[in-house]
Amino acid sequence: MDLLPCVEVGPAQARSSVIWLHGLGASGHDFEEVVPLLQRPDLRFVFPHAPFRPVTVNGGYVMRSWYDIRHLDFDAPDREDEGDVLAATAWVEALVAAEGARGVPADRVVLVGFSQGAALALHTALRHPTRLAGLAVLSGYRIRPHADGEWHPANAHLPVLVHHGRFDDVVPPAAGDQVADRLRAAGHPVRHATFPMAHALCEPQVAALAAWPSEQVPAVIL
Repeated sequence: MDLLPCVEVGPAQARSSVIWLHGLGASGHDFEEVVPLLQRPDLRFVFPHAPFRPVTVNGGYVMRSWYDIRHLDFDAPDREDEGDVLAATAWVEALVAAEGARGVPADRVVLVGFSQGAALALHTALRHPTRLAGLAVLSGYRIRPHADGEWHPANAHLPVLVHHGRFDDVVPPAAGDQVADRLRAAGHPVRHATFPMAHALCEPQVAALAAWPSEQVPAVIL
């Protein structure tokens, strides 16, 4: 499988990596400027670009999107194109494998995503057949909830950070609550926080994100 094009920030030779998935209509450059604020020059940050595709919910407009979104009902089982989701999951798994080939095993890789990218990071991490270091779901939601039986035991106790804006009018805050509640019920150590913001990142959230690896994900301490 061909790897997605990516933006990379950090050392070419690293012991730990962060793969960060952008949201709908954005690109791998979207969170590039956040990296210096995290103060982790030892980590390699990999920001892949989603491919361009028509997005039904946006009138068929072509934009970068991990999968097609058919409508806005977050509780509907057919909201996302399932084939697209499975293909996108394979792209992310290929990026994890590529980090392994560069000397960073999966248990030193953290998956991070924002919005649509957060939903995909969540979907991929829980099904990945090799233990990962951690998962951060920023302003995200669950996709394919009917397929929780696909979750792999290798990541049954994966540490998860769930952040959401209390004034988010794109992905309802309740969707973030559902992510945290479902993962806690499954036995994951979850750190869940909300912030006085809309569908975005804010400074206190970035500070919390910067502190999270050393507090909850010891695998990425060098």
